Amino acid sequence: VRLVESGGGSVQAGGSLRLSCVVSDYLNNHRCMGWFRQAPGRERERVASINIDAGATYYVDSVKGRFTIFQDIAKNTVYLEMNSLKPEDTAMYYCAAVPGHMTGLGPGCQFNPVTHFLYWGQGTRITVSS
Repeated sequence: VRLVESGGGSVQAGGSLRLSCVVSDYLNNHRCMGWFRQAPGRERERVASINIDAGATYYVDSVKGRFTIFQDIAKNTVYLEMNSLKPEDTAMYYCAAVPGHMTGLGPGCQFNPVTHFLYWGQGTRITVSS
């Protein structure tokens, strides 16, 4: 299974970006999809996740109201719409998948540990300037 992210780039504070993550098989082969980020010198952070069957979502507090995760089953793609970007959103962003034989923990898979996300993309970089 391959995950390919796109949509990163540089933007000024207050701007918007949309990240895409295409899976090489079928999106509904997976239980959960998540977006993670890692800034230099910081630990990887779960930004958002979605239960593929239920469509329920989870967001880390720092992005609530600004970011939206959504899926397009027909395109086997998960998106992360990011608005009102802040310099502290600067990071490498990764999408990841929990395979379908695993259980989604929490409505938006927020309790699935990172070890459940078996498939990862290569990452796409976002830089937000002030």
